[in-house]
Amino acid sequence: MQVFKHINDMQAWSQAQKKQGLTIGLVPTMGYLHAGHLSLVQAAREQCDRVIVSIFVNPTQFGAGEDFADYPRDIERDCELLRQAQTDAVFAPDAREMYAQDFNTWVEVKGEITAKLCGASRPNHFKGVTTVVSKLFNICLPDRAFFGQKDVQQAMIIEKMVRELNFPLSIVRVPIMREASGLAMSSRNVYLSSEQKEQALVLSQSLQKAAQLIAAGERNPAHIKGVIRDMIAQSPEAVIDYAEIYDAHGLSDVEVVQGSVLIALAVKFGTTRLIDNLIVEV
Repeated sequence: MQVFKHINDMQAWSQAQKKQGLTIGLVPTMGYLHAGHLSLVQAAREQCDRVIVSIFVNPTQFGAGEDFADYPRDIERDCELLRQAQTDAVFAPDAREMYAQDFNTWVEVKGEITAKLCGASRPNHFKGVTTVVSKLFNICLPDRAFFGQKDVQQAMIIEKMVRELNFPLSIVRVPIMREASGLAMSSRNVYLSSEQKEQALVLSQSLQKAAQLIAAGERNPAHIKGVIRDMIAQSPEAVIDYAEIYDAHGLSDVEVVQGSVLIALAVKFGTTRLIDNLIVEV
């Protein structure tokens, strides 16, 4: 496994693979890897000849007061996990490499797909995401890029960006990986106390309750959201950012639960903000 810190080196390696007729899979991450990330690597390994994992805590997608400085980092641990997962290359630049001092070029997806959910509570977050992902696509030259379903809005936005800007690659979504308890795996889970981690199980539990209601014939999104909110409110430290139901294809509002719908949650436990979601087909 090779580790690259400079854009030119990473780009040259990718170009060399392309000249051999090999396909490249890219797994963009911010590091502090867990089994969810490794499931993306496995999917890339199965579908591509070469696998690149990028590790970069992207400063442009963090807002004021968010956890950029404290975001967990352990590059040596990450690289060892990636070696075991048979990753071919790691791209681990620093911020100065990715953003020159006079950097002022941005890629931004507009519309309700970025204005809702995390886009409403984290202004400019997705502008930072789409910009850095565009750069990673140009640096690593993947044929396929792999994203987790847990960050479903992010995946939808990147799919739209790729489609509308004609990037020559495919986006592959990989299902959410969960701990045995049902808690969605996240690098931020390390921030949770044991009590908060126990309380956070209400996220997956409320999503399953919503799915049960829909399976039983409930079609009123307001009623379903009310049940979710009531369940979450029973956890003493839970502070709801959003609990919403939207069309799963473009995040348009739904008056009746039908077709493919996304149930999405963002909840804070102490200072730790967790997200989770479920797509239900009706």
